[in-house]
Amino acid sequence: MTKRSKSVALTILGAAAFTLAGCQEEKVEAQAFPDLQTCKLNADEGSVLTPADCDAAFAEAQALHVESAPRYESRELCEQEHGPGGCGSEAEATQGGSGSIFMPLLTGYLIGNLLSGGGRGMAAAQPLYKTSDGRFTNASGSSSFSTNNGRGTMNATQFTRPAATAGKPPMTRAMVASRGGFGKSSTAGRSYGG
Repeated sequence: MTKRSKSVALTILGAAAFTLAGCQEEKVEAQAFPDLQTCKLNADEGSVLTPADCDAAFAEAQALHVESAPRYESRELCEQEHGPGGCGSEAEATQGGSGSIFMPLLTGYLIGNLLSGGGRGMAAAQPLYKTSDGRFTNASGSSSFSTNNGRGTMNATQFTRPAATAGKPPMTRAMVASRGGFGKSSTAGRSYGG
């Protein structure tokens, strides 16, 4: 019986240590850029990003935009959430899609580099959209940023792939109102320093 008790205690202790280690979320050094040219200009000025990193990250963010950008049933509803002139049709944004579904325009990109483990590897990229209050948000609406140009450290979960919206019914006025606006139910304010 003593042997079994020691083995159970070690198993519980090991599980507790694993759980505590899992609570420490991986950090990502993130940089936001309003466009590809700004990223490449910063890459030329000694950034940890190279011009090739900029190209790859922007291609990834553009693919996510086509796949996961918020979609609305009308331009009016889209502009209510993303500001006047901040939306286009799905057909314009995706070179296909519906002309009666509207999406926010890309207003920047968020690029992340992993900081843990002694290495610096490309984490991921996210598209950024302007919100009606002049801030910026990612495709899932889970984060809010004061600018689309700067850098900071954030949790790696900010780079989780957003749910696909392509081919799904667009958000209606009732859906937007029920959540208090795009991303309102789960925003976490952040700001970047330049």
